[in-house]
Amino acid sequence: MKVLVINCGSSSVKFKVFEMPEEVLVAEGNVEKLGEETGLFSYTKGTQQLFYRRPVDVKTHSEALSLIAKTLVDEKEGIIKDVKEIRGVGHRVVHGGEGFDRSVVLTEEVIKKIEEYQSLAPLHNPHNLSGIRAGVKLFPESLQVASFDTAFHTTIPPVAYLYAIPYEFYEKHRIRRYGFHGTSHRYVARRAAELMDKGKYDVNVITCHLGNGCSITAVRNGLSVDTSMGLTPLEGLVMGTRSGDIDPGVIFHLMDALGLSAKEVNDILNKKSGLLGISGVSNDFRNLLEKMEEDRVALAIDVYSYRIKKYIGAYIAVLGRVDAIIFTGGAGEKTPEVRERALSGLENFGIVLDNEKNYKNFAKEEEISTENSKVKVFVIPTNEELRIAFDTYQMAVQK
Repeated sequence: MKVLVINCGSSSVKFKVFEMPEEVLVAEGNVEKLGEETGLFSYTKGTQQLFYRRPVDVKTHSEALSLIAKTLVDEKEGIIKDVKEIRGVGHRVVHGGEGFDRSVVLTEEVIKKIEEYQSLAPLHNPHNLSGIRAGVKLFPESLQVASFDTAFHTTIPPVAYLYAIPYEFYEKHRIRRYGFHGTSHRYVARRAAELMDKGKYDVNVITCHLGNGCSITAVRNGLSVDTSMGLTPLEGLVMGTRSGDIDPGVIFHLMDALGLSAKEVNDILNKKSGLLGISGVSNDFRNLLEKMEEDRVALAIDVYSYRIKKYIGAYIAVLGRVDAIIFTGGAGEKTPEVRERALSGLENFGIVLDNEKNYKNFAKEEEISTENSKVKVFVIPTNEELRIAFDTYQMAVQK
């Protein structure tokens, strides 16, 4: 059974097609720079049987999905003869609020619920909905499934998800910690359990998803019990362009002292802060590591790593017993400098990194702790799309 997984961002549409249940990737690609004068389309068929990257005139998510559908059935480039061969389409949806604790089949009622949560994720859910509407139109006979970034975190207890503000704001407006990157945290937590020969509900782990957006999750007995992102993806760790945790008073000070509007401050905290804000150079580790001799660049990396260490320490206290710490995401998988800084000084907690393994590892699934480390440390490349494909496949089989 072929399953298509769609991930619609603000200016891109990423996709992968899997043969299920074998979990074989048969095609993948990315339509980038939507809305710009010239877009870019990257496409790979099979294991490099065909690869290209070319400019395209694509302005909207709907046009991008049409291009993808056309490519998949192309006589030379495609992998199917008819769109009917795509039995399931899995859509990544960032915010599912309290309404969804797992992947669900898309219905009009579900779509309305996702629309309701747009105010909680205005930078993400509208684009996810665009992909859903285009997917339903282009693959009318396929089972359409929504997979929510927030779903894995619905097991977080009130003591962890409530903010210390008037309770009525939670009761009436559902203001609380929701958490994100749930599909990634769930995937690597389950994979770590397999690597340790344990059941998926028999492990306590700390999962660190480090990319341009970053979050860290405490997983007790296979379930999320605390996570660093909050009502929005702005809270928590220092990120590429997001500030992460900040004194709320800073916001009012910026507004009063500099005469900035709420929208301007929001733009600063989401798009001009984090690694970019401190370094003044870039939010991309590839650029930052080349300029480590510059004081602000080195400081940015140290602040970023220090915040990870603080959360790891906090989640050790939350969990009591920790079986493993897992690094995933672009920076987590490919930046040994961050892994070293984040774990240094934690040996008394039973966390001992093998730095030779650490610095040799580049996005490879591997244990990078020493043999005598009581807490295992893993690099596990995330595969959110495969997790979504698996959920979609299961629902298609049950239909």
